[in-house]
Amino acid sequence: MSGVLPNQHIQRMIAEGQIGTGTPLAEGQIQPASLDLRLGTVAHRVRASFLAGHGRSVEDRLQEFEMHRIDLSQGAVLEKGCVYVVPLMEDLALPAGISAVANAKSSTGRLDLLTRTITDGGSEFDRVAEGYTGRLYAEICPRSFSVLVRPGMRLNQIRFRSGHAVLSDDELTALHTSTPLVDGTAMIDDGLGFSVDLKLPGSTLVGYRAKPHTGVIDLDRIGEYDPRAYWEEVHAENGQIILDPGAFYILVSREAVHIPPDYAAEMAPYLAMVGEFRVHYAGFFDPGFGHDAAGGTGSRGVLEVRCHEAPFVLEHGQIVGRLVYEKMAEAPTQLYGREIKSNYQGQGLKLSKHFKTPA
Repeated sequence: MSGVLPNQHIQRMIAEGQIGTGTPLAEGQIQPASLDLRLGTVAHRVRASFLAGHGRSVEDRLQEFEMHRIDLSQGAVLEKGCVYVVPLMEDLALPAGISAVANAKSSTGRLDLLTRTITDGGSEFDRVAEGYTGRLYAEICPRSFSVLVRPGMRLNQIRFRSGHAVLSDDELTALHTSTPLVDGTAMIDDGLGFSVDLKLPGSTLVGYRAKPHTGVIDLDRIGEYDPRAYWEEVHAENGQIILDPGAFYILVSREAVHIPPDYAAEMAPYLAMVGEFRVHYAGFFDPGFGHDAAGGTGSRGVLEVRCHEAPFVLEHGQIVGRLVYEKMAEAPTQLYGREIKSNYQGQGLKLSKHFKTPA
């Protein structure tokens, strides 16, 4: 059985001790094709981002780079521009043949909260080697907003794989033919390409840009913050905007994306040659994303965009990223937007769940 392991298999892995949880699972922690990871009780402020490297542990490297420790038990602020390492509540004892990949959750990415998973002996972020046994750590770097965090908060998630899961372009083409994956022409080249929408119907508003000097965001406060205090509106009269170096933008894809129930997907960056910017890939697309969206099949993908080096003109319909589709090892027993609470099903241009809906 090869493919991405579904929620019922993750539940079995927990029961069999392959995933250690330390404390009882939180409601909704198991997603259709992934497991949310929870922050532990201490954050290590470090001088710089790092990987453990072959034969070395994260604890070893913390002795080199730690500046001080922060107790999270009563809540603590992680400051913009600083790097922290937080041991997670979950640990792993993966069997042979099972590997894992982690990613930031959607709301984490929409706050420009760089969150990556590191492991003992690891030489890559967010990649967990087949058969890994050991602790998991989150490296957190708030880049636009300082945030208030507490133990148990879920900023990233992990997906487990057995064998080969990624669909080839031929397999992706065949899937789109039988079950449309986008609402227009499918641009398939090393995954399913998607483009930016800078001509939203009935409005010149096409996105939001993070303000440089704002207050703290408490990640437990949902739907409470006035977006005007944290974001500037981005308008386009002619289907183009100029991205400023270092600025962070929330935009939306032109395509409505569909993830069938037997598949999952991950957002990946497009070729660097297309321009001086990057679309951040802040999360997984679970089975069922866009499957039961209101008004028809498909949900827009929200794009977290950061410009580098030089100002760059971004134009309507420009390809900015791709979705890598993976087959599930078996169909999950719960789907995104149906059996579980899903904040972004049927979404359009949308800020993270912490903000009130703009008037």
